Amino acid sequence: MSVLVYTESEEGKFKKTALEVASYAKGVADMLGTGVTAVTFNAGDTSELGKYGVSKVLKVNSDKLKKFNAKAYTDALKQAVEKEGSKVVVLSQSANAKYLAPLLAVQLEAGYASNVVALPESTDPLQVKRTAFTNKAFNFTNITTDVKIIGVSKNAFGLKESSAELSEEEFSPNLSDGDFSVEVVSVDKAADKVTIADAEIVVSGGRGMKGPENWGMLEELAETLGAATACSKPVSDMGWRPHSEHVGQTGKPVAANLYIAIGISGAIQHLAGVNASKTKVVINNDPEAPFFKAADYGIVGDAFEVVPKLTEKLKKFKSDNA
Repeated sequence: MSVLVYTESEEGKFKKTALEVASYAKGVADMLGTGVTAVTFNAGDTSELGKYGVSKVLKVNSDKLKKFNAKAYTDALKQAVEKEGSKVVVLSQSANAKYLAPLLAVQLEAGYASNVVALPESTDPLQVKRTAFTNKAFNFTNITTDVKIIGVSKNAFGLKESSAELSEEEFSPNLSDGDFSVEVVSVDKAADKVTIADAEIVVSGGRGMKGPENWGMLEELAETLGAATACSKPVSDMGWRPHSEHVGQTGKPVAANLYIAIGISGAIQHLAGVNASKTKVVINNDPEAPFFKAADYGIVGDAFEVVPKLTEKLKKFKSDNA
């Protein structure tokens, strides 16, 4: 009857989102008086999961599953749920998990609540708080099905250590040829030092940067902050930056702790994709830019003057507090 959690990994290492959903699952398990079982796919050392409340790991190791396959992963998770008798399944809101959750919900005849931002308000019925209207509001959803699936918004719950004694078990689900009817041929990865998906801070640029040759100062700011770099849709469309950096409603959604928008006017599609960020800082020379209405902090000024000074001050602060 344990709470089951899908923990994503890459090259044998767990992603930050995996540890966050493990933390969340532990919170739910405590409310239900049970434990947490994690399912891993070709992960290496799983001991880190024990720091975040996982007491049991079902290790799926298969060459066929080295690349993410929604159908096969869904079938494996379904069998894990049935094996453990789990009534609550917790996933992140990563791109892969968004593929998995609806498929898993259909197979388990389960209710699925996405974009969950807090532990359940109650367990009978299971009621969760979710974002709505592109993060402009919240709603409360009751999941009344026998099995319940929860998708936790990135950075909504955070990492909460809660050490547990961890046991491991090799798990070999029965997968058919039909599970592999869709084949992953290749994966193109962004080569950034910090990925947008895992970044707590994102530095993003728009057309106000005037050209790709000026991105060096944004990259320097990002490096100083330990941040990922991103861009608006027009910037990626013009080829100034790779499409992997395009954030917004039609690009990658961002739920960073700090989002710095430089030279971005704030079109509604862009705002919809970054509204989940906890703190938004805008630097723009147009005081009427729409982004200022959504910003927590704003600087009206020339980015080519403001950003170098900001970077210089941050470097000095880091040096003084090293």
